[in-house]
Amino acid sequence: MKYTRLTKEQLEELHQEFINFLASQSITATEWQEIKTNKPEVAEQELDVFSDLIWEGVLAKVEYIEHISKQQLFLFKINEDHMSLIGIKVENEAIDIRTKEGYQWLQQNLLEEQVTLFTSTKAISEDRNKDIFVLIQQGGNITKGQLYEFFNERLENK
Repeated sequence: MKYTRLTKEQLEELHQEFINFLASQSITATEWQEIKTNKPEVAEQELDVFSDLIWEGVLAKVEYIEHISKQQLFLFKINEDHMSLIGIKVENEAIDIRTKEGYQWLQQNLLEEQVTLFTSTKAISEDRNKDIFVLIQQGGNITKGQLYEFFNERLENK
C-alpha cells in the first residue's frame, strides 16, 4: 500500500465509487460478500488498492496545502516541478493565530518584529503525490489557496 487505507467513514462516503471499482474487476455484490467472509486477506487487499486509487486521484489535483498551529503558519503552493513555501512565525506567546482574534492580530502586525516571514522553494521528487501525502500526514490540509495568495501578495508588495 502506497498511502493509507481510507477510514470507514470515507469508504462509506465513497460507497458508489467502491461498487464501480469492484464492477471494473467483474466482482458482483454476492462475490464481494463471499470474499469478505472466506478470503478476508483478499478483501483487505482490494480495500488497499481502492484507497490508493482514491488517494492518487485526490493528490494529483492538489495545488495548495496549509498547516496552521498556534504560532506558525506554513502555506504551500504545489507546482509541477517544485513547491513554494510561505512560512510565518509569531513570537508573541499570547497570540493564537488559529483564532479569529489571533489571525486579525497577525494581519495587522505582519511586518512587525514579533512576526517572522520566510519563503522557500523545494524541488518535487519523482513522486509528486507522495511528497504531498507526506505534508498531509504531518497535519497539512488541502485548500484552495486563499491564505497563500493573500500572504504572497503582501510579500510581493513589501
